[in-house]
Amino acid sequence: MLMPKRVKWRKQQRGVIRGNATRGNSVAFGEFGLQSLEPGWIPSRTIEAARVAASRAVPEGKVFIRIFPHHSVTATPAETRLGTGKGDIEYWTAVVKPGTVMFEIGGVSEEIARKAFNRVAHKLPVKVRMIGRKPL
Repeated sequence: MLMPKRVKWRKQQRGVIRGNATRGNSVAFGEFGLQSLEPGWIPSRTIEAARVAASRAVPEGKVFIRIFPHHSVTATPAETRLGTGKGDIEYWTAVVKPGTVMFEIGGVSEEIARKAFNRVAHKLPVKVRMIGRKPL
């Protein structure tokens, strides 16, 4: 699973996802991309599951992952009283704004890319759409 090698601060506050993505909102590496339509957190195991689904759907193509789980999510154990401090890190997640291109596929036709992205979309907790590369 993906996680940072080292971070300055282990535990972070939750934060609020505001606005649309201004960076990483266009297809840059492949021919087709999977773009988020709503804000959300994408856990690292979900990213890995989506990567496996995409790479199995397009064995002859190349899959690019455009998001990385930088944000740590903490949780306290069940049946723990208050006042014991912030919990341990439970998992790492990628914070996604609307418009962020999360995955890209290159080297395949549009029909195959659509099938692959359909399998990936079923694993993601946000609504997505498929977009193509804009001509120069």
